[in-house]
Amino acid sequence: MKITPQCVVSLTWTLKDTLGEVLDELDEPVEFLLGGQDLLAKIEAQLQGLEAGDELELQLEPEEAFGDFDDHKLFLEPRAAFPAELEEGMAFEGLPEGCNPDAPRDQVYFVSEIYPEHVVLDANHPLAGIALRLQLKVHAVREAYVEEIGQGTLGTGFFRLGGGEQPPANNDGHTLH
Repeated sequence: MKITPQCVVSLTWTLKDTLGEVLDELDEPVEFLLGGQDLLAKIEAQLQGLEAGDELELQLEPEEAFGDFDDHKLFLEPRAAFPAELEEGMAFEGLPEGCNPDAPRDQVYFVSEIYPEHVVLDANHPLAGIALRLQLKVHAVREAYVEEIGQGTLGTGFFRLGGGEQPPANNDGHTLH
């Protein structure tokens, strides 16, 4: 079966920056819903017409991936508003009480720096501003079930943050999925 909109595709990949540093490697195939919220638009477009066994290499510019870095998404918040065991790279969905009331509450914030009195939070995606190289392998293709189409995701939305999904980790050895 060839990949078409509203199908489920099983993929593995290697994600690198433009210098060739591996940012993420997915060794075991994972299913993604095409035509939903699981993959970026350029990836979905490039997968169309492929079938099991096909491989694809593509480059994603920041605007095709996670956007440009926006310094307006950086927030300096009081250290006392956060747990004692705070570490750089930790993610928070929304901000705790005592933080900037003007900051969006529906964002995922990453702790980027910790000072004795303040914490720097970053609402940019961890890969914002980075051009990416992606090597994909298609392992299987099947028609999507009506329920899957209705949900818009298989819950493996690597390329999305928020809504209960697991956010990507920082570069401390954890993977992004």
